Amino acid sequence: MAEKLAPEKRHSYCHCGQKVFEWDQTLEEVNMYITLPPNVPTKLFCCKIQSKHVEVGIKGNPPYLNHDLTCPVKTDSSFWTLEDEIMHITLQKRDKGQTWSSPIVGQGQLDPHSVDLEQKRLMLQRFQEENPGFDFSQAQFSGNCPDPRTFMGGIRID
Repeated sequence: MAEKLAPEKRHSYCHCGQKVFEWDQTLEEVNMYITLPPNVPTKLFCCKIQSKHVEVGIKGNPPYLNHDLTCPVKTDSSFWTLEDEIMHITLQKRDKGQTWSSPIVGQGQLDPHSVDLEQKRLMLQRFQEENPGFDFSQAQFSGNCPDPRTFMGGIRID
């Protein structure tokens, strides 16, 4: 049932008509997807993840991305992989349940309506996680959605 509440589609950030990255999020992580340029050996790609900063590029060249993150991450459980011409960066949220409007400060911010939809989806993910025997995939909120981090005493940390 939890897969029914997974992100339906990725958000895209484009600059000057070119896709820079795509991203999605769950209660616990933000995932970034960067299409790699062709004809570059995979061993030349690099990614440095810091608590509030990410840097992506090709060794020996200026970084492709060199930006502050919207929110802090847990560096010890954040990582990156290369697969099928895509760099997948998994950023473990330091504050589980926090709704990010974009992974990168000032780049590709979601509009307020999209942020509200993300917050509602994360809230339903939280309900599903806390009540695994129930199916919340068809549940809806009327009006404003509560913050998944603080609603009814906050997220339980096991």
